[in-house]
Amino acid sequence: MAIKREKIQPQGMHVRIMAGQPAYSQIVMVSGTGRQIFVAGQLARDPQGNCVGKGDMRAQIQQVGENIKACLGAAGATLADIVKTNTYVTDFEEFSKHGDVRMPRRPARQSRSAASPAPTS
Repeated sequence: MAIKREKIQPQGMHVRIMAGQPAYSQIVMVSGTGRQIFVAGQLARDPQGNCVGKGDMRAQIQQVGENIKACLGAAGATLADIVKTNTYVTDFEEFSKHGDVRMPRRPARQSRSAASPAPTS
């Protein structure tokens, strides 16, 4: 099967335009025998491109989470489908205070053994 690459710009997300074209893609979905979704780095920006929560890391974390959910939804995925994320912060002490906002963004995964029934003889 041929590999297909699809660029997606979700509705309600700010996209920077340069020379009449998007400067980047919020999402790139690669499919063939399987499917992978790559979500661009997300900022605390509203649909108009305004910074949300200036000086308020909690509000920024919440906005980034909403942006990630919107991107995943546009590609037919959910937070439960996330395999890996990277987070870049300039104030880790402040960031670490908001685990209650960060952790609900991604549901806990069941281990394969817990999710699968025990084999029968």
